[in-house]
Amino acid sequence: MPHRILLVEDDFSIAEMVRHHLEKEQLTVEHAADGEFALRLFAAHTYALLLLDLMLPGVDGLEVLRRVRSESTVPVLILSAKDTDVEKALGLGFGADDYLAKPFSLIELSARVKAILRRASQYTGAPAAAEPTLLRVHELTLDVEAHLAYKNGSPLNLTAKELLILKLLMSHPKRAFSKEQIYRAVWDDAYYDDYNAIQVHVSRLREKIEDDPAKPAYIKTVWGIGYKLGEF
Repeated sequence: MPHRILLVEDDFSIAEMVRHHLEKEQLTVEHAADGEFALRLFAAHTYALLLLDLMLPGVDGLEVLRRVRSESTVPVLILSAKDTDVEKALGLGFGADDYLAKPFSLIELSARVKAILRRASQYTGAPAAAEPTLLRVHELTLDVEAHLAYKNGSPLNLTAKELLILKLLMSHPKRAFSKEQIYRAVWDDAYYDDYNAIQVHVSRLREKIEDDPAKPAYIKTVWGIGYKLGEF
């Protein structure tokens, strides 16, 4: 059965272009032109992915995302031309999984959608392990199987991308990763020179795990390369 995707976009020309392209990829796309209708559709059906524009009439995209996240962990790919709203959606507890800046190419959109759906299928279809795999660095603990992170025993509200970045660094504590390597490992996709996406996620992750995000101890910047785990 094809994956069902909910596209929330008030620009009908963009919506029709995206719908037509993804349906050629054997995906089922349902369209909502405003936030209120999107929430009604979401309540009535099960979706594998939400493609969400942030600039919507009436109920805006951030409010749609907040309400969706209050009851579901469905992957959300943001489509937006405003960096400030994208940063809010990716961090601050809103919980978006990824974003594409407008204007975007349909080839890149298709690649991002396939990568997200592939990861979601891996998470839901993987057999449960007898013992959880735990990664520990100083005050941080990451339960790999449960996709949960803790600091001093208190749970951290991390998004899926933040968890994957943290897992990558904690699994290789002495290795420095370039932005391209992080992108390929976390997004599971070809690198599109999208430095901003990585910087936004790392910045939000630091705000959640560091005592002082301005002087990070866990995620160190390696100038000219990328990031690595700090040493304790």
